Amino acid sequence: MPERIFHIATASEWRTALGTGTYATSTVGRTLEEEGFIHASRRDQVPGVFERYYRSLAEDLVLLTIDPTRLTSEVRMDPVGDDTYPHVYGPIEPRAVVDAVPLSRTGQPETVMSLWIKGMARRMGIALAVMLVIAAVLWAVALQR
Repeated sequence: MPERIFHIATASEWRTALGTGTYATSTVGRTLEEEGFIHASRRDQVPGVFERYYRSLAEDLVLLTIDPTRLTSEVRMDPVGDDTYPHVYGPIEPRAVVDAVPLSRTGQPETVMSLWIKGMARRMGIALAVMLVIAAVLWAVALQR
């Protein structure tokens, strides 16, 4: 059993889990109840899982790092094709998640600096758009005089 296992979640579902005390999404569009377990992966499997199932999602994603010893649910390494993947046979309690890191649109973990830069770029873009609208209005008013 790997020391830590990983699960990609939407940021909104993770926020909900923090409020309710349980996370029960198996994978994109599938619940624990529907699937029978929650899909997880070893760290080396995360990029492939992201590419296959999450790349096309427009939602914000987080990579959950799970300590299996903190789970009350059973974790099994199940065969999938030529490999094995960890599956959590029950809900994941937030206390078992030792880290939740935002993922970029390429599936790479975001750093505080990259998130700050993206936020700053977004705010600068909005400010520029507002300035252009004001300039256009002032120009239109000046032409009417």
